[in-house]
Amino acid sequence: MTNSRIEQSTSHPPAIELVGINKSFGPVVANKDINLSASRGSIHGVIGENGAGKSTLMSILYGFYHADSGIIRVNGKDIVIPDSQAAIAAGIGMVHQHFMLVENFTVLENVVLGVEGGMMLAGGLAAARERLEYLAKEYALDIDPDALISDLPVGLQQRVEILKALYRKAEILILDEPTGVLTPAEADHLFRILAQLRDQGKTILLITHKLREIMAITDEVSVMRRGEMVATVKTSGTSVEALAELMVGRSVLLEVEKDNTKPGDILLSVRNLSVRDERGVTLVDDVSFEVRAGEIVGIAGVSGNGQSELLEALSGTRDMTAGGFEINGKFFGVAEDPDANVLRHNGLAYVPEDRHRMGLVTKFDARENIILGYHDDPEYLNGPFINYDAVLAQTEKAIDEFDVRPPNPHLNAAKFSGGNQQKLVLAREIMRDPDVLLVGQPTRGVDIGAIEFIHKRLIQMRDEGKAVLLVSVELDEVRSLSDRILVMCGGKIIGERDGNANEQEIGLMMAGIDGEDAA
Repeated sequence: MTNSRIEQSTSHPPAIELVGINKSFGPVVANKDINLSASRGSIHGVIGENGAGKSTLMSILYGFYHADSGIIRVNGKDIVIPDSQAAIAAGIGMVHQHFMLVENFTVLENVVLGVEGGMMLAGGLAAARERLEYLAKEYALDIDPDALISDLPVGLQQRVEILKALYRKAEILILDEPTGVLTPAEADHLFRILAQLRDQGKTILLITHKLREIMAITDEVSVMRRGEMVATVKTSGTSVEALAELMVGRSVLLEVEKDNTKPGDILLSVRNLSVRDERGVTLVDDVSFEVRAGEIVGIAGVSGNGQSELLEALSGTRDMTAGGFEINGKFFGVAEDPDANVLRHNGLAYVPEDRHRMGLVTKFDARENIILGYHDDPEYLNGPFINYDAVLAQTEKAIDEFDVRPPNPHLNAAKFSGGNQQKLVLAREIMRDPDVLLVGQPTRGVDIGAIEFIHKRLIQMRDEGKAVLLVSVELDEVRSLSDRILVMCGGKIIGERDGNANEQEIGLMMAGIDGEDAA
């Protein structure tokens, strides 16, 4: 499909216009002859799979990268953006996916950082406080200017990032995956803020992989695939299904297809498990539940309510302080102090939430990562030495079965896209044929094509009689995959629902409302 252009008002030029943008990194073409036009006072979505080139394009617009060729126009005028300071001077602000805030500074100090107002710092801060209070009131971004960033939840930290951009007089805002760390309620509030910014004439470029959010908040959406712009359409004239097909280049199954569950024996039984950190703060508080063969049990909750620590305790990567759990009837408690290796050899596999910190060694190649944690298994050994022929055969099998791209077992893990890194971790754990699979954030940062694949593999595990415990901040993912849903808040399980529970009910429970009251 050729590029299409949203009709612009004849009274105003586009707020942003990119014409013929090209960018290569060595032999890799990241952006190829890209045209993009965003109307003033609109919310314009930019979507595409991992590696489609959308982040590179936004980085060019914000001055992180220089285009090899092409034109950037702001409000009808050709401009050059050599760095982020030039972008800010042109009225462009960016709210990054990972917030660029100094945690031990206050809100006010973060907002003025870099534009403090010269030598008269006290006078500059007084004027900045007045300006910040005005912006917070004008755009419903209420926040305490004297609060420390480290004391703020992520939803409020994001408001600080938006205020930083507005303080620098941004008329064009780029938001990169803005709801990735927000609860459904926080995301809804963000959308209200964005709609208000739009209504007051701001232009917003929204990068997200969540198509339902695109449909809910944007006016226009541009679709990128393999470095090229394949379509720009009015949001009101498209659908989730059509956008997914444009992104991937084929029809995509958006709904998880699964038969009714047929639970078997209890394979994982958690009994009064508690975890405290080094300061003595209770992170997991007297948690008990069971997971049976042939079912997926999902844990829903706002990030930071004990789900991560629960998975780490069950995987042997964090110490328990009370209670324990059984795998296939074998008990592991505080006295047993099981490590990850012992649990692996008792039928448990673990896909950690953070693939970079715990799932992979990014400096290792695909072969080395495929045997990570299993390198002492007899099948990979030839006497005291590693049998690299066996390792290579296993890696090639994993690459084939899990559609890892590029299919190169010798490639450094850091050079795979996020989705393909995730496939490597899943392949390593699933191919061990575990009885119990712990999965944390299985599709974090993964594009829609890889999400479809990962969901199918988890359902396949369940249908093969495995017990799957799933933790995800994506409530849609938990609801669509799970046969039962446990909701955690403040380190406790406060309720259980079946997989058909509605989003509002689960959302209320995530906010701490008792399960019975939320029914």
